[in-house]
Amino acid sequence: MKLFNNKIFYICSILLVAMCSCEETQSYSDLLNEEEKAVNWWLSQHNVSLNIPADSIFVEGSDLKAPFYKMNEDGTIYMQVVSKGDMSNRPQTGDRIYFRFMRQNIKTLFNSGAASWNGNSQNMAADASATSILFNKSYLQSTTQFGTGIQLPLYYLGDGCEVNIVIKSREGFSDDEIECNPYIYNIRYFKAIY
Repeated sequence: MKLFNNKIFYICSILLVAMCSCEETQSYSDLLNEEEKAVNWWLSQHNVSLNIPADSIFVEGSDLKAPFYKMNEDGTIYMQVVSKGDMSNRPQTGDRIYFRFMRQNIKTLFNSGAASWNGNSQNMAADASATSILFNKSYLQSTTQFGTGIQLPLYYLGDGCEVNIVIKSREGFSDDEIECNPYIYNIRYFKAIY
């Protein structure tokens, strides 16, 4: 009888721990809602254009006057063009594109009022400068690990361009999707020189 009571106690303990664990974790839907609120809060502080210019001539600048353009129907990417780069030297499918970036977690910024910037822009070590994608090759893991949002500016801008871009988790780095972490990035792009 004592063995039976110990098993019941053990099973009840496991169920209690499992129930407590479930109450502490957020559902994926909750995380998406939190992401949406944080991004909307961030965008509310900036000039936003809901349309990409028909002629793809973007207003340039990094101040509050230059708009963040809504880049897709789902509203998962908003781009501010700091510099359009060399429009006569635009990326072609398969080009290796190096990029240097800094990013800030918008959800952390929304929840705490502060978030650190991180990335490879300030680190000139050899491995940091090797961050690259093969443009428009979204089936390669070396490209998809950075998400689809990172290469979107390259469809509109030239070599040496720089953007500030809001990327929601669904379009961002593969590691960010699980926690639904949106980021504001500052990115500079460079074609490989052979």
